[in-house]
Amino acid sequence: MTLSVLGIRHHGPGSARALVSALADLAPDIVLIEGPPEADALVALAAEDTMAPPVALLAYAVDDAARAAFWPFAVFSPEWQAIRYATAHGIPVRFCDLPAAHQFAADTKRTRRTEDPLGTLAELAGYDDAERWWDDVIEHGAHDEAPFDVIAEAMGALREDHDEPDEREKQREAYMRQTIRKARKDGFERIAVVCGAWHVPALREPLPPAAHDQRVLKGLPKRKVACTWVPWTHSRLATTSGYGAGITSPGWYHHLFTATDHITARWLTDVARVLRQEDLPVSSAHVIEAVRLADTLAALRDRAVPGLAEVTEATRAVLCGGDELQLDLVTRRLVVGERLGAVPPGTPQAPVAADLTAQARRLRLKRDPLERELDLDLRDQNGAEKSRLLHRLRILSIDWGVPALSARRSKGTFRETWALCWEPGFEVDLVAAGVHGTSVLAAATSVVRARTTAESTLPEITGAIEDCLLADLADALPEALAALDTRAAADADATALMGALPPLARAARYGDVRGTDTAALAAVSERILTRVCAGLPRAAHGIDDQAAEELCKLVDGVHEATGLLGDVAVDQWLSALATIAARDTAPPLLAGRVTRLLHDADRVATDEVALRLARALTAGVTPQAAAAFIEGFFAGGALLLVHDDTLLGVLDRWLAEIAVDQFTQVLPLLRRTFGAFAPPERRVIGERAAGRTARTQTSADLDEERAVAALPVLATLLGVGR
Repeated sequence: MTLSVLGIRHHGPGSARALVSALADLAPDIVLIEGPPEADALVALAAEDTMAPPVALLAYAVDDAARAAFWPFAVFSPEWQAIRYATAHGIPVRFCDLPAAHQFAADTKRTRRTEDPLGTLAELAGYDDAERWWDDVIEHGAHDEAPFDVIAEAMGALREDHDEPDEREKQREAYMRQTIRKARKDGFERIAVVCGAWHVPALREPLPPAAHDQRVLKGLPKRKVACTWVPWTHSRLATTSGYGAGITSPGWYHHLFTATDHITARWLTDVARVLRQEDLPVSSAHVIEAVRLADTLAALRDRAVPGLAEVTEATRAVLCGGDELQLDLVTRRLVVGERLGAVPPGTPQAPVAADLTAQARRLRLKRDPLERELDLDLRDQNGAEKSRLLHRLRILSIDWGVPALSARRSKGTFRETWALCWEPGFEVDLVAAGVHGTSVLAAATSVVRARTTAESTLPEITGAIEDCLLADLADALPEALAALDTRAAADADATALMGALPPLARAARYGDVRGTDTAALAAVSERILTRVCAGLPRAAHGIDDQAAEELCKLVDGVHEATGLLGDVAVDQWLSALATIAARDTAPPLLAGRVTRLLHDADRVATDEVALRLARALTAGVTPQAAAAFIEGFFAGGALLLVHDDTLLGVLDRWLAEIAVDQFTQVLPLLRRTFGAFAPPERRVIGERAAGRTARTQTSADLDEERAVAALPVLATLLGVGR
C-alpha cells in the first residue's frame, strides 16, 4: 500500500506536465485532489468532449448565494490534468479539501499567510522574483526526474521555520488526512494526492493518529451547499483580477503547455498576428529578428530557453518599436488573454441560470468575454426579445449588456445599441437571483415589485415603471402605476415631481415603440405635470444660487419630457414658464434659462428678449446677478449671439460698462458661460464684436491705448487666439 503526495503549483504548466508523467509512472488506483468534496459527483463531466477549460467549480450556500467560492482550472492546471488522467483511465477521483459546507458556515474569515513560501525559496536561490525562479526551476527545467521529492523536502524545511498554522489551515490538512485514511479503508492501495506544495509535509507518512484529526474537526458548523461547473476565463485567472492564486500570464502558460515545439517562434508569430489585426506593420523579418533577440537574451542570462521576460523584451524592442501602448495590447490580448471555457449541456444549473442559458441559445446570444456591440431593431421580434432579456438581467444587477451612449441619446426610437461582455462572476448573481423566482422573468418581476412599496420614493417608483416597460414586465406594471398615482397625490414637493416626470415620459415613448398600452401611464403623467405647473412658482421663490442651479436642471428635464407627452402638455408647461419669467423675484439664473426656453419655443420674440436682457444688465443689477442671467440664457448655445446683432450689442455694452473691480468678480461666471461655446462660435462672436467696435467708433473718439489693453481680457473671455 503506497501513498504518493505530489506537491504542485496551482496553474503551473511545468507542474502539470511533470504531474502527468508521475501519474503514468505511479499508476494509482485512486487520485485525491485539493478541492471541495461536494464536487465529487461532478468529476465525470470533465470527461465530456464539450467540457473545455478554463472552467471552474462553483460552490454556494443554498440559503445565501452570496456565500460562494470558485475553484478555477485551466488546461495547464495540474489539478485539471490529474482529473483528465483519472477519467481517461477509469480511476476514481475524490476531492479532499475541507468541505465548502464547513467553510461557508464559519463565522470568521480565514487568516491568510503573509509570507510566500515560494518567494522564500526564490530568495534563497538568488532570485528577486518568485515567478521567474519557478519558471527556471520547474516550468523550463528538465524533468528527467519528477521534482516532487525535492519540493516536499524544501517545503518541509520552510514549515519548520514557519509560524504555527492558523485554525482553518489545521482543519483543512486534518480533513485531507482523513480523506486519505478513508481511501485506505475503502481498499485502495496506490493512492496519489495532488495538492498545493505547502501542504505536502502535513500529508506525507507517517500520518498523525486519526484521533488527533477528529478532535480538530469535531463540532465544525455546516451549511447546505450546492456545486456545479461554470465557464471561466483566462483573465479571471490573472493576478490582476484579485484571484488569490492568480498568475501573471495565463495566455503564456497556455502556450507553454500546448505548444509542442518551436515555442518562442510560435509565440512571437502569434504576437505579430495580434499587431497585424490592428493594422500595425509587422513583417516576417521582424519575427525572425525577435526570435534571435529572445534566444540571445536567454543565453546571456544562462537560461535553457527564453522565458516570458525574454520574449517580452524582444516584442517591445523589435515588434513594437519600443511603443509601450502596443506592448500593452499584446499583454491584454495574448499574455493574459480572454479565452472563455465551456461546460456540457447536462451540467447542473440553478433555475434562473438554466432559464437564461435556454433563452440565450434560442436567441443566439453568445457569451463572449470580449466586449462587442449589438444593434437591435425593436420592430423585429428577435430584436425585441433580446432587448427584453437584457433589460430584465439589468434589473437583477447582471450587466451582461450595457446600453451604449448612442442608445441613451436616441430614447424612443426603434433602435437600441448594447455593449455586451460576459463575466464569469455573473454565475453567482444568477444563483442569487433564484430567491426572487425560478426564471429571469419571474425574478425581475419580483425585484420590481419590491421597489414599488408604500415606502418607495417617487424616483424609485418611476424608475421601476420605466423598467417594467423596457423589460416587458406586464404583471408588475399595474401595481407600479397605482403606487405612483398614490405617491404623487401625497407628495407636495414640486421638485420631487419634476424629477419623476422625465423617466415617465421616456417610459411612455418606449412603451409606444414596443407596442405596450401606456394609456394609464399617460394619465398619471398628465396629473403630475399639472401639479408641477401649479407648484413651480412656489418652488422658485426665495431660493439661493445652488438651489436655483438644481431647479434649472429639473426645468430642463421637464421641458424635454413634455415634448414626448404631446402638444397639450407642451402648452401647459410653457404657460407655467411664462409665469416664472414675468416675476421679478425669480432667481437670475432661472429667469435667464426660462427666457431662453420661451424664446426657442417662439413664445417670446427677439425684441422682447433683447429688452429683458437689457433690463437684467442695467446698472441697478449687480454684476453677479447679471452674469447669472447670462449663464442661464446662453446655456442653450451661442447661435443667438452669432446671428442677432441686437443681443450682441446689449451684451457688448454691458461688458464695457462694468467697473474694473467688479469685472474681476464676474469673470469666472462669464468664463464658464462662454467657455461652454464651441470654438468656432467663440471665434465668430469675437470677430463680430470687433466689427461692431470698428463701426461704432471713429478714429477721433477711439482711445487706441485703452482698446489694446482690453484685448487680452476679451481673448481670455472668448477663448480667441488660444
